[in-house]
Amino acid sequence: EQGLQLLELGGCVEEDYIRIARCFEATRQRCCRLEQDGRRAREQLARVEAERAALEVKLKHARNQVEVEMKKRHRAEAELEKQERKLQLVLELLMREPWGNEALSREQCSVLSALAGRRLGAALAPVRRSSAVEESCQSLLSHSDISYDHTEDDVVRS
Repeated sequence: EQGLQLLELGGCVEEDYIRIARCFEATRQRCCRLEQDGRRAREQLARVEAERAALEVKLKHARNQVEVEMKKRHRAEAELEKQERKLQLVLELLMREPWGNEALSREQCSVLSALAGRRLGAALAPVRRSSAVEESCQSLLSHSDISYDHTEDDVVRS
């Protein structure tokens, strides 16, 4: 009887070992799949990080270009205002001087009177100047909505 019990017990143990071996194999296969998924995820992460770095470089160049263009625009606007003031002074001088009225035709005098009577810049410049962003790309954002803060450029990411 003990021999039969050992044989019966031996049969159950073998089935248990087979089940355990199958579980180990399933676990091993799952680990292999997870390892492959992890490898693919790391490769994708490396590609995305390279793309992000390239985009950050482009953003930095774009910010620098916008800054350069804004400085140029401010200088040009300052020069325009300076020239408008000079022209306004010349017009006022011509209108005040008696010899100026004699040397100029009636039509020229009326044009000068009209210009001297109102702000010269409003007469020469368009009604509303477009913002730099609207001029360059017809964006819905104005240049005041864009942040030119360069602190993000200096942050070292680990």
